[in-house]
Amino acid sequence: MTNDVKESFNRDSPPAPAALAAKVRTLAPSMTRSMQRVAEAVAGDPAGCAALTVTGLAELTGTSEATVVRTARLLGYPGYRDLRLALAGLAAHQQSGRAPAVTADIAVDDPIADVVTKLAYDEQQTLADTAAGLDTVQLGAAVAAAATARRIDVYGVGASSLVGQDLAQKLLRIGLIAHAHMDPHLAVTNAVQLRSGDVAIAITHSGSTGDVIEPLRVAFDRGATTIAITGRPDGPVSQYADHVLTTSTARESELRPAAMSSRTSQLLVVDCLFIGVAQRTYETAAPALSASYEALAHRHTPRSR
Repeated sequence: MTNDVKESFNRDSPPAPAALAAKVRTLAPSMTRSMQRVAEAVAGDPAGCAALTVTGLAELTGTSEATVVRTARLLGYPGYRDLRLALAGLAAHQQSGRAPAVTADIAVDDPIADVVTKLAYDEQQTLADTAAGLDTVQLGAAVAAAATARRIDVYGVGASSLVGQDLAQKLLRIGLIAHAHMDPHLAVTNAVQLRSGDVAIAITHSGSTGDVIEPLRVAFDRGATTIAITGRPDGPVSQYADHVLTTSTARESELRPAAMSSRTSQLLVVDCLFIGVAQRTYETAAPALSASYEALAHRHTPRSR
């Protein structure tokens, strides 16, 4: 998906107020420092920023009016006026609910009970942010392509490879031909065999993992439909993706690296993709699932009576 296409899509479909905070968290790491100051200001104090003119927000953040407008557009709004309306809606939404009782910061001396509470809160926030920011039009297009694919290849390394394996085994159990490739050499040599009617899915939190981008590029060049699941929709991987599914970019900490926080949002997107495909192929998917359960039934320990 080219930058022009993505900017056009954003202009046509500004995010709902509830999705604004999630989008700021997702895009902020890839913004310039001046744009980050604007984004952090609107996410941190939506009510206060909604009351400011474009000049006022520029002065508050030590930036320029042009930077404020560019930030609004990057977040998916045609102009600053539309962003202000979304900020007012977000402020009203926040005022109607309760403030969170915990933060996700985990200290090395935290009691294990506090660790459980903080991690549970962070997981919930990550899932909520991903759901709020997930483009259902892009998701629907990805589902349609996968449901009719001759073959589906999934690329991922590190923690993302675990998510890729999860997706591939789910698709296999509903009767589709799907393979997860963790070895970058095998991924490329398999991508060479793809053609129109096939689907290639790249999973990369950073959007810039070369070992994932290379096989996706090869699949793209071969005419396969390509899908990127990434926390950086403006990253290099999107250049070779027909459809981009954005995951939440959760905050890292010393004891909770990106590999952990990103996996939660990736698994949600993978499950949404899988369920959509299963719905589209239900007549064949349901019998295939039943057959796989039956084939494994004898491997489970019988329940005690």
